[in-house]
Amino acid sequence: MQDLAEGVARFQRGVFPAKAELFAHLATTHRPGTLFIGCSDARVVPELLTQSEPGELFVIRTAGNLVPAYTPGADGVAASVEYAVGVLGVREIVVCGHSACGAMTALAEGHDLAALPAVADWLRHADAAPAHAGTADLAALVRGNVRAQLANLATHPSVARALAEQRLTLHGWVYDIPTGSIEELDAARALT
Repeated sequence: MQDLAEGVARFQRGVFPAKAELFAHLATTHRPGTLFIGCSDARVVPELLTQSEPGELFVIRTAGNLVPAYTPGADGVAASVEYAVGVLGVREIVVCGHSACGAMTALAEGHDLAALPAVADWLRHADAAPAHAGTADLAALVRGNVRAQLANLATHPSVARALAEQRLTLHGWVYDIPTGSIEELDAARALT
C-alpha cells in the first residue's frame, strides 16, 4: 500500500499540476472517442499502450478481455458498453487481447478450474474462441478470442444499431508484451 500512496503523492505533486487545465475541463466534460475493452492483466495498461490522455478512453477490463454476448438483465459489461455507445457516443471500440494471457492459457492447456468456479463460469464466454482460432496454439487462441469477443460485442443492441448506422467501428488488437507490438486483426472477419 505504501507504493500506491507514494504514487498518489507523486501524481498530486507533479502530474496533476502539469495537467490542471485538462482536469478542469474533464470535471465538466466526458466525451471519450474510444471504448477500449482489454484484459484485467496488470501488464496491459490501455492508456500507456495508446499514449492516451485522461478522458480519451472509456475502459472496460475483464479477465481474458471477455465480452459476454448480450442477454437481457443486469450485466456490468453490457451496461458499460451500452453507456459508452448510447450516451457517450464513442465512435471506435477496440477489443485487445495479449500474449501470455492467463485466461487463454487455461483454456489452451485445459487447466482444472474446479477450485475456481467463478473463473470457470466466466471463461465460458470464450467458448467460441477455438472456432475463430482454427488451431489450439496459444497465440492463435488469443487471436481467435479477440474475434469471438468482437462477435459477442456485435450482439449488443446499442452496438448493432450503431454499426448499422455506420457511426461505430470495431477493432481487434493483440498486444505482444515482450516486444510492445500491436497486431490489428480484421474485425470484419469476426462478424461474418
